[in-house]
Amino acid sequence: MRKYLALSAVTIGLLSSASLQAAEDLESMFKDGKVSGQIRTFYIDREYQGGSGADTHRDSTAIGGHLKYETATYNGINLGAAFYTTHRVDLNQHGVEDPSLLGTGIESYSILGEAYVGLDFSEYGSKTTGKLGLQRYDTPMMGSDDARMIPNTFEAYKLVNKDIAGVSIQLAHVNQIAYGTFSNIYNNAGILGATAGYSGQGKNIAGTVTNNNPETGEYYNLGEATTGENSSGVTNVMLSYKNKNFNAKLSNDYAWDLYNTLYMDAGVNWTCLFSDAIKPFFSAQMIKQNSVGDENMQYADDGVAGMINHDGEIDSLYWAAKFGAKISGFTAYVAYSETTDNDANDANYKNAIVSQFGGMPAYTQGMVTRHQFLAGTKATKVAASYSFKEQGVNLLAAAYYVSFNMDVNSGYGVERTAYEPGFDIKYYPAAVKNLQLRFRGNFPRKFAESTSTSGDLGWNEYRLIANYNF
Repeated sequence: MRKYLALSAVTIGLLSSASLQAAEDLESMFKDGKVSGQIRTFYIDREYQGGSGADTHRDSTAIGGHLKYETATYNGINLGAAFYTTHRVDLNQHGVEDPSLLGTGIESYSILGEAYVGLDFSEYGSKTTGKLGLQRYDTPMMGSDDARMIPNTFEAYKLVNKDIAGVSIQLAHVNQIAYGTFSNIYNNAGILGATAGYSGQGKNIAGTVTNNNPETGEYYNLGEATTGENSSGVTNVMLSYKNKNFNAKLSNDYAWDLYNTLYMDAGVNWTCLFSDAIKPFFSAQMIKQNSVGDENMQYADDGVAGMINHDGEIDSLYWAAKFGAKISGFTAYVAYSETTDNDANDANYKNAIVSQFGGMPAYTQGMVTRHQFLAGTKATKVAASYSFKEQGVNLLAAAYYVSFNMDVNSGYGVERTAYEPGFDIKYYPAAVKNLQLRFRGNFPRKFAESTSTSGDLGWNEYRLIANYNF
């Protein structure tokens, strides 16, 4: 909190000194500010299937969204703040509530998700911007992951320069994270959560050894949130380039005393020699991860309460490729990925790609199943979508199928092939501007399977979502 107060004091000082030159401009900074936000309603229904014996049928309904105010820019500075909220709608039909739409304990909650100082250096001849404070922050391996009611938000400090045409350079440091409502899905998930964008925590804030994930609605130091050990956060350097037919990105996250993650991708698109209507594309990505400093992943839990994992060493590699084509409103692609294998005596995370801060850039992820980062996994995904805009309807329909060839030493279940088909339909009715209606479904099988259970664990899940932006 002292850091936020100090930041506010510096900002007030800058604005006050500027106001000596023109007080009326400082007044117009707030008068010309803008209000924006989103109202979201969400219904989710999941019925478990398969031979594991799980027969739970759960559902939840919530309403919420966010309200944001951002000032106009004055002398290169602006201010912004946003509150996020989610509230239970008591329409439960099956007696068991889905935890992913609400806070810890399946409770309604609100949070100050954004409170920042914005910087704009354009008046000094540079296309450099900055954002300092609480914010939504998205890079390949860290992100808001806005898949349910409230996204992840961060205490972060970043500068982005775009002086060179097509090039973006970012320098950033992130200290804290407030996990959003989707994190409740991964409570007590161990390696499953740690490779799916969320905490696989073992040692909690009080220092006891137990799988006790951070609560929603609270900001946590990044090290405490993931291992129970305080850290100096994550330092990021990111470089990206884009032109009409080519794009590339390099992003390096140094998570102090945890791991260094190097992410790279590149893509190209072109016009088919045989038909101008066919637009093929190809892209590839790679993630290299190594433990650093005190290697505090040694404090992360294996998913078994009270079990401490080895020495914290990580030395993993993930690669993927994607090929597809676009023909008018139709797009289709196939993607393939591999993650390096564990040996029988390795910690489950040693050759896994650990992603605990909301980042999920993988070509081969499912809507829910994110097994592609578990050690030894080979994943294949096929997907297609069609836009009906040419038919005069603003509707996009997509479907996919992804399979995960799971290794015996993945740390999550037995050797098997898990798979997930699904669909996603987005509709923007012309009668109501800024309204999006969305219908999604996913149907995993063999999601989890161990020697102690018979059959596989899967489910049928449907989501109905309405987003109104203003």
